[in-house]
Amino acid sequence: MPTTLRDVAQLAQVSVKTVSNVMNGYPHVSDGVRRRVEAAVEALGYRPNRSARTLRTGRAGVLALIVPEADLPGIGALARAVVRAAAGRGYRVVIDPIDSDPERAAVAHPPLPVDGCLLLANLPAVPGVGGLPVVRIGRFAPGGHVDRVGIDHVRASRDATAHLLGTGRRRIAAIDAGPGEPSPTPPGIQGYADALRAAGLAPLPGHFLRAPSHQRADGYRAARTLLAQHRRPDAVVCASDALAVGTLCAAFDAGVRVPEDLAVIGVGGSEEGRWARPALSTVSADTGFIARQAVARIVARIAEPNAAPVDVVAPHTLLPRASTRRADRSRVAHSSC
Repeated sequence: MPTTLRDVAQLAQVSVKTVSNVMNGYPHVSDGVRRRVEAAVEALGYRPNRSARTLRTGRAGVLALIVPEADLPGIGALARAVVRAAAGRGYRVVIDPIDSDPERAAVAHPPLPVDGCLLLANLPAVPGVGGLPVVRIGRFAPGGHVDRVGIDHVRASRDATAHLLGTGRRRIAAIDAGPGEPSPTPPGIQGYADALRAAGLAPLPGHFLRAPSHQRADGYRAARTLLAQHRRPDAVVCASDALAVGTLCAAFDAGVRVPEDLAVIGVGGSEEGRWARPALSTVSADTGFIARQAVARIVARIAEPNAAPVDVVAPHTLLPRASTRRADRSRVAHSSC
């Protein structure tokens, strides 16, 4: 016999109406009750009847996850986590990579009838997608008008740069990417500059580059430019793991040893970084936490479209690996491409 709302309510020790409110994202539920209901849903494996809900509410029961490129490191893990979190609330997910349509310069309309959109934050800023509710996932920038879920990118970049300083590096460069930010200084670069300033340093001329995108190839090209400079950096902090992997490859091709001659760190905590050689140091976020919070926010936004925007800051963790090990001239490291 399939699990019902009544079963969930009994296990969570709440009313059936309260379970329904949690499942439909209504915000007027205490955090403690919401956690009990979500734990009961997970324990019982409850899945709402989508057909019945569609007839009752007129909604599609589908969310769109809009990403810039389908093959960026970390996208697969995020997509899986979003699909799991959405299924727990009775939604299916359609994944829409913008790079699959070269004529799409910005996000305009989702590919199918959907109730709301989850939008990777390095895509062009929009107040809505086809008039639908939107939640951004990823880096924060001031002045947003939609719900946002992600790490504090200023602090993450500051922590990454401080880690490089702690290994003895002083000529630290930075590679960021993506479209222009609403603020004069992108969040990642602000954190990088803050960390240098706290150490009594400043970025050297030409040591900050902005790549067109987070593709590995763009990281490779930016790193080649840095490595060709007369005052070559001894470390690079990259705004994503993809840029950092491109930097590892550029160092390898230029005959620059990592970490002896150049330390490299990324942001993202992707599996690709763990399997690079040398293994990539990174600032990692809890992908499951981000996915659950993003789905919770979009469900709540669907229920109350005019509610004030909410920011949810996810915790992050610095994962030091071989690519930033303190330089030891007796060893030679090799990068993977």
